[in-house]
Amino acid sequence: MSRVGRAMRAKKIVSFLKRTYQAPKSELTYMTPFQFVVAVILSAQCTDKAVNKLTATLFKKYTLLNDFVKVNPMIFTKEISSIPFFRNKARAIIGAAKVIETQYGGVVPRTETDLMQLPGVGYKTAHVILGELYDTWDGIATDTHVKRFAKRFDLTSANDPTKISKDLEALIPKKDWKYVNNGLVLYGRYTCPARPHNCRVHPLTKLWPPAALRWPKSR
Repeated sequence: MSRVGRAMRAKKIVSFLKRTYQAPKSELTYMTPFQFVVAVILSAQCTDKAVNKLTATLFKKYTLLNDFVKVNPMIFTKEISSIPFFRNKARAIIGAAKVIETQYGGVVPRTETDLMQLPGVGYKTAHVILGELYDTWDGIATDTHVKRFAKRFDLTSANDPTKISKDLEALIPKKDWKYVNNGLVLYGRYTCPARPHNCRVHPLTKLWPPAALRWPKSR
């Protein structure tokens, strides 16, 4: 597929997302900035629903950054054991809290470069955090939903999430990047789920009917 064709298709998709999901917002629940960092780390290869169920209790005990800095690692690891890869995530969360305290004055960093210095934070996570906490949209975060639709609508030939992000960023004007991740996440959750189904009448599929027959793996 030519880049021009992909760009035209991406433009139509983003136009729909802008109209339908006008205020990009994560469905992860949190009260403080670092709690959101924690929730995003926990959400890797896990549903927001499962994370929110856990943090409804967890965040009553751990609210401020310092609460996570001083946490007992063994207790904390057990407390998040309902989440996949909980041991690695516990180490990442505690490590990130300590780095933010010692190197960033207790404030969640405001740049991709600084965020990616934190344990458990990669390109995707960094841009989810920047968008949610600071309304800064310097990149497109590719999670399983974004990857799935990027492949279904033939907007990329890549499989690596960061490469997919870069492909999408090359196709979509930066002013519209803010609508892509949260828009496709919500569309994937509530309109067009990952399991194969008849989606010919779905809004995005109508924009490019061949997508109805394309079912790439979401991960």
